[in-house]
Amino acid sequence: MGRVKSLSIKRTTRKLLEKHPNLFTDDFEKNKKILDEILEINKRTKNSIAGYITRLVKKEKNK
Repeated sequence: MGRVKSLSIKRTTRKLLEKHPNLFTDDFEKNKKILDEILEINKRTKNSIAGYITRLVKKEKNK
């Protein structure tokens, strides 16, 4: 069982995916670099958001 993401992480991730739908990929490292350019946040939050973005993009591809 994985760790639970906070509501603020989920909210931020969904807003980013709405604003930039084609910018993010299913590669965690690339998503981290993209977040570095877009947002100024701490490392832990950035990694959490990048992981959740990666998870949602992979989920969307498998549909």
